[in-house]
Amino acid sequence: MTVNDIAHRLSVASEGRGEAPFVQLPDGTVVTYAELWARVNQNAAALIAAGVTPGDRVAVQVEKSIDALALILGTMWAGGVILPLNTAYTPNEIAYFLNDAEPTVFVCDPARAEALAPVAAAAGAQLETLGADGGGSWAEKSAAAPSEPVLVPRGPHDLAGILYTSGTTGRSKGAMLTHDALASNAETLKDYWRFTRDDVLIHALPIFHTHGLFVATNVTLVAGGSMIFMPRFDPDAILAAMPRATAMMGVPTFYTRLLDHPGLTKAAVANMRLFISGSAPLLAETHDRWRETTGHAILERYGMTETNMNTSNPYDGDRRAGTVGMPLPGVEVIVTDPATGKALPTGEIGAIEVRGPNVFQGYWRMPEKTAEEKRENGFFITGDLGVYDADGYLTLVGRSKDLVITGGFNVYPKEVEELIDDMPGVRESAVIGLPHPDFGEGVTAVVVPDGTAEITEEAILGALTDTLARFKQPKRVFFVEELPRNTMGKVQKATLRNAYADTYKKA
Repeated sequence: MTVNDIAHRLSVASEGRGEAPFVQLPDGTVVTYAELWARVNQNAAALIAAGVTPGDRVAVQVEKSIDALALILGTMWAGGVILPLNTAYTPNEIAYFLNDAEPTVFVCDPARAEALAPVAAAAGAQLETLGADGGGSWAEKSAAAPSEPVLVPRGPHDLAGILYTSGTTGRSKGAMLTHDALASNAETLKDYWRFTRDDVLIHALPIFHTHGLFVATNVTLVAGGSMIFMPRFDPDAILAAMPRATAMMGVPTFYTRLLDHPGLTKAAVANMRLFISGSAPLLAETHDRWRETTGHAILERYGMTETNMNTSNPYDGDRRAGTVGMPLPGVEVIVTDPATGKALPTGEIGAIEVRGPNVFQGYWRMPEKTAEEKRENGFFITGDLGVYDADGYLTLVGRSKDLVITGGFNVYPKEVEELIDDMPGVRESAVIGLPHPDFGEGVTAVVVPDGTAEITEEAILGALTDTLARFKQPKRVFFVEELPRNTMGKVQKATLRNAYADTYKKA
């Protein structure tokens, strides 16, 4: 049998691992590979019995559990298209996704069923429930289904999943990911990051996002390794798990919070071989502190919903703080002039574009938006801005929508942020552009103090006077206890722009 779809490719990769542990759960329960794939088959059979046919969507908004993971894999095994939804979404937000994707089945947490029943009914979806404790109507149906292998052939270019972008500007867009996009990326990362059957990954990420679902989980599966499967990030639990683990994937917040924990020492991480960070930029300071405290250099990589992973710092060699490394094998990453689309030389900032088997097909039911962001030559315009150095390392300098244009000059927020972040008493900062009657946009800094030194607006502005061109210097500095972030740790600059929108408004 030729295996083209993601679930079967992962299953084949784990052949011979039947009695080996796939996940270790917080209560000590171990789920073997044989038990996992039996559950996946049962979910697939139950979905087919519920009327799911190849290409049908299955929406899932449930708490993280091994049963949820089996449902997700079972959806793809049955030929369906998985639509994982953030557990924080409200019924009003869920209504948009269900009406847009028109799933055949929608599985939610039992506690949310009453509020979501009318939403599912309006979208024509069959509502089922699945709890983190293994209860719910779907748990009963899947448990009663046969565990014999279900085979629904799918091609490499058929859809496997739709992941909606965060929608910080305009409507959320459904990124259509194919079986080959997911499988090829997992196989590439497994080799690049040297994952083997001996690896034990600390998995504390959510599984409604590409990082925890299509990177952490799929890489483990394709390697035949195992995971310590945690419901959420808990510094105490993670440190306690490290003697049994070899690797961890996390967002920058994981590392900053662990650095604040007194239990983080070289001895605590003695069994670990690899720490990976992504989903949001890792501060160079965090990278340096982690190396100093643990002796390990965090491996930072760059990916996004529409492409999974694009670049990575090397496994062997220099893992450079502040960079996201080099393009992965088989993936092309170029920096272009946003106006012309022509590739720019090393050292020049421009728009990042990506082409490769990992790139999504397009946006669900948005052909015009797809045409705007995917070129005819296959390159996807990511919306990120970056620059290559002489050694081929890529550095992200921000999102194109976060670029500040003041008095006709471009200001890249990261340049200003790095200078502010290096000042005594500053934990981190975010630089944004706000409407300004004279300059179009006024450069503005929002700063989080770390409590180690007194800092003022005047002190920060004064320190930048001789280090930045005048047009790059913030016109105002605001102080907050923390920056607004999404689930994966990305700073939500749109929220800041809304909060301070009237700063330069003339009376």
